Amino acid sequence: MSGHSKWSTIKRKKALVDAKKGKIFTKIAREIMVAAKEGGADPSGNPRLRLALVQARAANMPRENQERAIKKGTGDGGTVTFEGFVYEGRGPQGSSFLIEGLTDNRNRTVAEIRMILSKGGGEMVTSGAISWMFDRRGVIEIAKEAIAEDALMERALGAGAEDIQDWGGSWGVLCAPTDFAAVQGELSDLEPTAGIRYLIKPENEREIEGAAAISVAKLWSILDEHDDVQACYCNASLPDEVMEEYGP
Repeated sequence: MSGHSKWSTIKRKKALVDAKKGKIFTKIAREIMVAAKEGGADPSGNPRLRLALVQARAANMPRENQERAIKKGTGDGGTVTFEGFVYEGRGPQGSSFLIEGLTDNRNRTVAEIRMILSKGGGEMVTSGAISWMFDRRGVIEIAKEAIAEDALMERALGAGAEDIQDWGGSWGVLCAPTDFAAVQGELSDLEPTAGIRYLIKPENEREIEGAAAISVAKLWSILDEHDDVQACYCNASLPDEVMEEYGP
């Protein structure tokens, strides 16, 4: 009986992993399509597409999936109708969410996001009510063993970076979105994890613990898993064990 139970658990976990991988591929494919539509199929002259392809490789997305998404984006194999959005919402215990994504039906997406927030004890708010808490920055994370701090500072600052931070096992390089392509390109040989993201301003971060932290983490995870959501940011600082168990 225990063997059967263990195998059932393994199959269930594998199904969850496969489903999550499928969602990741869908999100990356959308980004590739939109990037190719806006800037063309050549990644060397299209920083947004170049970054999307880096993310695709990091997620082990099959090459044929990447190529198919590029073709759709340039009009060869389908018409891309996705448009970007940024929605803002409040959650339980003073938590705030900035929700960024791509949709082919804005009315459907806004209704679904509003429902998720409502069921999670929150609400959608007007544009600007939450976004002021965040800064939009190019973020490049590099493993510490890849480069010494002094060498990183020389290269990154020379390429236009604003700050280098110690994140424990890695270096965090921050820059303005307009300088992201140059900084990321300069450090590409170091195999960084990179993207343009919203970062919570330290003074607006809110520590939440206990049962409240679990409810915030669950809402965060549901928002992040929505098919149209590319990234979901929150001002809440939650315990590591809560994020590992319930968070995105």
